[in-house]
Amino acid sequence: MHDLPGFLLAALVLTGSPGPANLSLVAAGAAFGAHRCLGYVSGLVMGMVLVMTMTATGVVGVLLASPEVAPLIGGVAVAYFVTLAFRIALAPPMAESDLRQPAPSIVGGIILSLFNPKAYAAMAALFSGFVLMPEHLEVDAIAKIAILTPMVLLVQGLWLVSGAAFTRLFRQPRSSRMINLGFATVLLLSLALSLMVSA
Repeated sequence: MHDLPGFLLAALVLTGSPGPANLSLVAAGAAFGAHRCLGYVSGLVMGMVLVMTMTATGVVGVLLASPEVAPLIGGVAVAYFVTLAFRIALAPPMAESDLRQPAPSIVGGIILSLFNPKAYAAMAALFSGFVLMPEHLEVDAIAKIAILTPMVLLVQGLWLVSGAAFTRLFRQPRSSRMINLGFATVLLLSLALSLMVSA
């Protein structure tokens, strides 16, 4: 595993850098609190495992090479991210007794990961740029997934907790609205940037 140190460093940078999924966790944590978003972060991690598997097996390359499928995937991604941004922007101020609006769900997390352009770009770079076990490519792919899964869980958990810290600081309705609008805007900007980079 001579590529392991470089793989770990690249994985930390790529999974930990701001992008649609991580920023959605900050926004969801601020809008709904960390506890109510545990299902969402679990879904994001499950979705990332699916993205890794599809990248390792070449399914992603086949899908994105199709001129009919690629625009459809992009359209679904944009629609989901816009919907999530609106839910975050319109979330009521955080309070223990205010459970009117449901937090993003485990299914929502899976969907976001599966339609996140940054996720595919990051996994393609990690799976094609590093070889941990050159004589056993199937084991190499499994090892990468086994290493990346807990790393993604840890990183995304930290993003969620950092967002949830805002709920303690900003419980006033006006401040809450401004924070939620700000996070929703940043989420949409990160999606736009991801789409430009992957285009």
